[in-house]
Amino acid sequence: MESSDVELDLERSVQAVLRELSAQAPALQSNQGMWRWSLHKKVERDPSKSPALVHILLRELEKAESEDLRHVIIPLLHTLMYVLTKATGIAEELYRRTYAFCMRLLTLPAPYCTVALDCAVRLKTETAVPGTLYQRLVIAEQNLPSELYPYQERVFLFVDPELVSPSVCSALLLEIQAAQEQQTPEACMRHVVSHALQAALGEACHAGALQRKLQASPRHALERIFHAVVAAVEQMASEPSPSREGHLERLEEIYCSLLGPAAAARGRCGGHDALQDRPPSIPLPSPYITFHLWTDEEQLWKELVLFLRPRSQMRLSADLEALDLQGLLPDRELARVSVLSTDSGIERDLPLGADELLTPSSPEMEHGGLQRKGGMKKRAWPLDLLMLGGWDGPPGLHRRTGRPDGDGELLPGVSRLHTARVLVLGDDRMLGRLAQAYHSLRKRETQKFCLTPRLSLQLYYIPVLAAKPAASRQPELGELAAFLGRADPWYQNTVNTLCPAIHKLAEMPPSLGSSRTVDPFILDVITYYVRMGTQPIYFQIYTVKIFFGDLSQDPPEDIFLTELTVKIQDSKLPKDGFSPRRKGVAEGPGAELSICYQKALLSHRAQEVTVSLRATGLVLKALPGSDTEVSGPTHCPPTAAPLPDHTCLNVSVTEVVKTSNLAGRSFSVVTNTFRTANIRIQSQDQRLLTLLLDKDSRRTFRDVVRFEVAPCPEPCSGTQKSKALWLSSHQQKEMERTRAMPKPLLMPINTFSGIVQ
Repeated sequence: MESSDVELDLERSVQAVLRELSAQAPALQSNQGMWRWSLHKKVERDPSKSPALVHILLRELEKAESEDLRHVIIPLLHTLMYVLTKATGIAEELYRRTYAFCMRLLTLPAPYCTVALDCAVRLKTETAVPGTLYQRLVIAEQNLPSELYPYQERVFLFVDPELVSPSVCSALLLEIQAAQEQQTPEACMRHVVSHALQAALGEACHAGALQRKLQASPRHALERIFHAVVAAVEQMASEPSPSREGHLERLEEIYCSLLGPAAAARGRCGGHDALQDRPPSIPLPSPYITFHLWTDEEQLWKELVLFLRPRSQMRLSADLEALDLQGLLPDRELARVSVLSTDSGIERDLPLGADELLTPSSPEMEHGGLQRKGGMKKRAWPLDLLMLGGWDGPPGLHRRTGRPDGDGELLPGVSRLHTARVLVLGDDRMLGRLAQAYHSLRKRETQKFCLTPRLSLQLYYIPVLAAKPAASRQPELGELAAFLGRADPWYQNTVNTLCPAIHKLAEMPPSLGSSRTVDPFILDVITYYVRMGTQPIYFQIYTVKIFFGDLSQDPPEDIFLTELTVKIQDSKLPKDGFSPRRKGVAEGPGAELSICYQKALLSHRAQEVTVSLRATGLVLKALPGSDTEVSGPTHCPPTAAPLPDHTCLNVSVTEVVKTSNLAGRSFSVVTNTFRTANIRIQSQDQRLLTLLLDKDSRRTFRDVVRFEVAPCPEPCSGTQKSKALWLSSHQQKEMERTRAMPKPLLMPINTFSGIVQ
C-alpha cells in the first residue's frame, strides 16, 4: 500500500473515532468502541504505519485546540500516547511537538491540565531515551526481575458468580488464559530488548537478524542481554539531563555484541536486503491478569497480601488475623519489640550522643535536673499516616515518569513498589460489595498497618448487566456505569460498550484454537482501560445504623454506595412491641414515618428539618439522575477531602395524601424529593420496615423500626489513640481537630479523564 493510501486509511479511522465522540452519530452506536480498537490493530500489524498515525493524531489535536473542541482532546491524547508507547521509529520532531502541545494544555482547567501534565512528564523522558515507556510497562506488568526498576503490577479481575453467568465467566477466563500462554518471561525479555534497540537505532537496526539471534539465545544469555539493555535505559533515564546521543552509543555497543561489528555496519549502511527483511511487529504483551470468583468476604485482602508476599514465602493460617506481617514493614522501629533497658531512666545519666543534644538555653536543660525519660522513645508518626488519607497516596498530580500510580513514599525510605489494579465486573450490586471490601481494608489498616506503605490500590469497573429484554427495567442495575459515562465520554465509548461484546463472546462455542485469540477484543479493551485509566472519580460511601423491633438484637451497622430502598412490611409489631400505635392516625396504605434530616444548602449551613408523614416507601440514591448536571472536582488536595456536588443523598418519598369528600375518604400518592447527607427515619405506628442495600437481595434487613444514614467517616481505631501519645502537643491538637471533623470515606474508581466539566 502506498504512503498516500496508508494515510488516507488511517485518516478515515481517526475521523470515525471523532464522529463516535459527537452526539450526531446514531448510525455508529452498534460499533461504539470498535473504531479505537481497530485503529490500534492497524499499527500493531504494520508498525511502519505508526509515524503516519502519530502525525494525523497530532494534527487533529492541534485542530481541536484551535477550534476549542475540548471534548475530543483527552480521547485523542490517550490514543496518541498509547501509540507512542508501542511505536518505534518516531521522529524526534513529533515527540517535541506533542510535548509542546501538552505544555499548552496546562493552562486549561482540570481534567485537561491533569492529563496533559501526566503525558508531558512521560514524553520528556521518552524523547531523550526512546523505548523507556515500553520497557517500564512490560517489566512492571510481567513482574520481570530488575534491580534498577523493581516495580510490579498485577490486575485482579473479580467476578461475582451469583451476578454474572457461568458462560460469561468461562469465556473471559479462556480468553485470558489463551493470551497469557504465549507471554512467557523469555518472550517478554525478547520484546524488551528488540523494542529498545529498534527505538534507539531506528533504520540502522537489522530487526530480522536481531529477532533470530534472540530466538536462538539460551535463557542465561537472554537474561544477560536483557539486564544490560535495562541498565542502559534506566541509567540514562535517571540522569538529570539524559543525552539521546549517549543512549545511542550504549545500545550500539550491545547491538554489536549481539550481531557482530560486520552485521551492525551492514545495518547502518543499509547493505542488507531491507525490502525483504521487513521489520517484524513487536507486540505489547497484555498485563498479568488473575481471575477470581468473589466468594469470600475477605478474599480481596487475602489476594493483596499474597501479592506482596508470595505463597512460597508465607504460611497462611486458618485465622488470617494471626498472620505475621511484620516482615512487610521497612525497619525494626515500626514493630514493638521488648528489649532489656540498661539505663537508669534519668536524663542526666544518658551518655553523650545517646539522644538528641540539648542546648544550654533550651527549656529541657533548664528543667531537666532529675526529669525521667518516658519508657519508650518518641517516634514522629506523620499525621497523614495515622489518619490514612488514602490508598493511592495524596490525591492529585503525584505520578512520576513512567512509574506505577501512587508510588510516593508514605514512610521514609519505603517506596510503593507494588500496584494492585482491582477490576470488578458486574452491576451496581457488585460495586456495593466492592465498597464493603474497600471499607474493610481501610478499617483493617488502622489496626495493622501493613499494606498501605507498600501497595498502591487502583480500582476499575466494567459494567456487565444480565442479558434480559429491554422491558425488564434492567438499566436500573447500571446507574453507576451510566453516571461514569456521563462524567467521562471516553469511558462511555470505550468501557460501557463492552457489555454486548462480552455476552457475544459468551455465546460463541468454546474453542481453544489459535483463531479464537488472534484479536482478543475484550482483553485488549481491558488492557487499554487499566493502562490509560489513571484519573479517579470519588464516590461517597454511606453508613446505615439499623434498629430492629426486637430489642434483644443489637443494632448492626452496614454501608452502601449507590442506593438504599425502604419498603413497608405487611406485618406489624406485637402490642408489647417497640412503639405503641398513635391515636388518631387514620388507617391507610403505607406507614406513619418520622423523618429528620439536614437540608443540603449551597451555603453548607446546618438546617435540620423534621416531618411526619404517611408513606409507602422511600428510596435514598447516592447518585444524581440523568437530568442532573455532573460536576465537581475529581481530585482533592492532600489536606482536604474532595467535596463534589454529587456527594449527597437524593431522597424520594412516596407520600400518601388523604382527602375527604362526599364519597368518603380517599388516598392519593405523590412523590416528594429532597437532598440531604444525614437522615433519621422511624416508624411511628406498628408497621415494620424492610431495607435493601445497593439493590442486592442478599443484603436485606427485615423487621426494622428505625435507621440512621450518614456519610461513612474514615475508619479509626484504638491504635490511633495509642499512637497519638507519641505525637507532639501540636500534632495531638491537630489530630483531635481532625477527629472532631472526620474526613468522609471516598472510594475512587478510575476513568480516563475524571469528570469532564
